[in-house]
Amino acid sequence: MNIVSDKKNLKKALLQQQNEINDYTIYKALALFQKDENNKKIFEKIAKEEKSHYDFWVKITKKQLHAQNLIVWWYVFLVKIFGTSFTLKSLEKRESGAEEFYKELFEIYPESKKIYEQETQHELELIDMLNDKKLLYAGAIVLGMNDALVELTGTLSGIAFAFDKSLVVGLTGLIMGIAASLSMAGSAYFEAKENPSEEINPLVYSLYTGVSYILTTAILVVPFFIFDSIIEALILMFVCAFLAIVSYNFYISVAKDLSFTKRVLQMSAITFGVAIISFLIGYLVKYYFGIEI
Repeated sequence: MNIVSDKKNLKKALLQQQNEINDYTIYKALALFQKDENNKKIFEKIAKEEKSHYDFWVKITKKQLHAQNLIVWWYVFLVKIFGTSFTLKSLEKRESGAEEFYKELFEIYPESKKIYEQETQHELELIDMLNDKKLLYAGAIVLGMNDALVELTGTLSGIAFAFDKSLVVGLTGLIMGIAASLSMAGSAYFEAKENPSEEINPLVYSLYTGVSYILTTAILVVPFFIFDSIIEALILMFVCAFLAIVSYNFYISVAKDLSFTKRVLQMSAITFGVAIISFLIGYLVKYYFGIEI
């Protein structure tokens, strides 16, 4: 019995076939853009496997499909922005939805078991071998972003209750954030120089640290330029801080196969714990010293 003889299974098979030709074209395109020979060979190897998967489905569906160029160039664009590890692991994890369908094929088409194993394990292992420049500098991003989140949420929470004007709080936070970002960038540069690595450029490392710090600062101070109410500005600041934590940890959990929930909880606990303590200190300063600005 041909499992794709009915319309429902044929539709599933054609979807898998389309994914395979898309993936094959994506990896071929990435191989062409690569200067790193190791990456180039890995991309070519995965592309070859994807093509064999596509050919397998052609034998079943008896149809030829073409790659969807918009999807192909979208993933090439994502690699340029977010790096290979994040983008390609996201791409491969898309195959998880095909797990049950592949298992249905094991007895009828034994070759499908090999394809399934390659899709769920082998290709992810190959992706882990890639030299991902953006992932190499993830530590610098963590350094800048985490310090900005902890220091700025704490500082802004503290001075928000000492000072009653949102604009004053926002300007103070912005000035402190810019100064701190320059300081952090300098420290990151010397840290990278003292721990030399052939793969990490100290100047680039410091730029990643400084830029991630200043971008996080901008996200945190914006609410104080939008709202006159200190309470509304603080609430939006905490929301922005949490979204920044979630966004970064989603990226790093996919790229490095780390626990998303655990990292979000840890980072949130530190950030908001410091903010609450600073908030209470600011309140006590205002109460006992009667500061009004």
